[in-house]
Amino acid sequence: MIKELLKRSEKLVRQIIYDSFSRLSVRSRKLSVLYYFLFDRSFDREIQAVLAGKIQHIDEAKKTKNNYFLLIRNTHRIEKGLLMKPRRDLFGKEYITETIDSFEAIWNLGKDDKANPQIKWFYDVLNEYFSTINLSHPVIATEEARFKRIINEMPSTAFKTQTAKSIPYHRAKQPVNNVNYAQFYDLCKQRRSVRWFLDKPVPRELIDNAILAANQAPSACNRQPFEFRIFDDPEMVKKVVQLPMGTSGYGHSIPVMIVLVGNLDAYFDERDRHVIYIDASLASMSFMLALESMDLSSCSINWPDIEARESKMHSFLNLKPYQRPIMCMGIGYPDPDGLIAYSEKRPLHQIRKYN
Repeated sequence: MIKELLKRSEKLVRQIIYDSFSRLSVRSRKLSVLYYFLFDRSFDREIQAVLAGKIQHIDEAKKTKNNYFLLIRNTHRIEKGLLMKPRRDLFGKEYITETIDSFEAIWNLGKDDKANPQIKWFYDVLNEYFSTINLSHPVIATEEARFKRIINEMPSTAFKTQTAKSIPYHRAKQPVNNVNYAQFYDLCKQRRSVRWFLDKPVPRELIDNAILAANQAPSACNRQPFEFRIFDDPEMVKKVVQLPMGTSGYGHSIPVMIVLVGNLDAYFDERDRHVIYIDASLASMSFMLALESMDLSSCSINWPDIEARESKMHSFLNLKPYQRPIMCMGIGYPDPDGLIAYSEKRPLHQIRKYN
C-alpha cells in the first residue's frame, strides 16, 4: 500500500515538473530545445535524418561530384534565368562550376539512357545557356569549354540532332486542355477516402499512369524528393498495412499498399527540411485524382511519427538514414457495396482570407 502511494506520488511530482517546465519552455526557443532534449525525444530521428541528408548531399557535391539533386536544382535555376524578362547577359557564374562537375559524372553514366528524359533536359538547357550567355567572364568561358569537351566525347548522341528542345517555351503555343472547372470540381468531389475494395488485381500499368500524372506536380527547384514504394504482392501487403495506425478494421480489404518516402539528401541546408512533405503531398493529390479518372480509388493513411513504428518501417523498406516515410495509401477498385464517410468540408469563409 505504501509502495503504491509512493509510486503515485512520484508520478504526480514528475507530471507537475513536466507541465511546469513545458509551460516555461514555450517562452524561449533555447528552453524549448532543452525541453525536448530532457523530456521528449520525438524529434531525434528527424534531426538525425536531416543531418544525414545534408552530409550526403555535400559529399556528392564536393567529393564525388555527382550530385543528381544538385544538377536538377541548378538546371532549373538556369532555366529561370533563361526565361527572365529581360534576360540578363550574365548569370549563374556562382554555381556553374558545380553544375558542370555533376553534369560530367551524370552525363557519362546516363547519356545513353533513353528512358530518362532529364538527361536530355540537362544537355539542352546547358547548351542553350552557353549559346546565349556572355562568355567574357573567365569562369563562364572555362565551364563552356568543359561542357563542349564533355559532350564532344560522344558526337553521335541523339540529343544533338533532335529539333524539339527541352528548354523554356511559350505556354500560349501549347494545346489547351478542355477540362472545365465544373468537370474538375466534380472529379475532386468524387475523390473520397475509400476503405472497401474489390478483390481484384490492379494492373501495374494503371498505377504507373497515375504516377506519371503525379510526376507533373510542382516541386521546389524540380527536385521531386520522393519515391513511391508500391506493394501489390498479397503477403507483402499484409505486412505493410499493419505498420501505420488506424487500418485494423479495413486493412484486409486493401489490394495495393503504397508508402511515399522522402529523400532528405536532396537538400544542402536545414532550411528545406519540410519540402519533402510539401512536394510529396502535391504529387499525392495528383496521383489520387489520376486514379479516379481510371475507375480506381484510394485511401490516404496518416503516418504517425512514433519511434517504434518508424523503426519498423525503416527496417521493412530498408531505408537510408536520410530517408523518411511521409504517408501511406491504400488503392484498388472500389467496392460498390462499401460505404464511404461523408466528411463535410469546412466552409469557404473559414479557410480563406484575402489580403
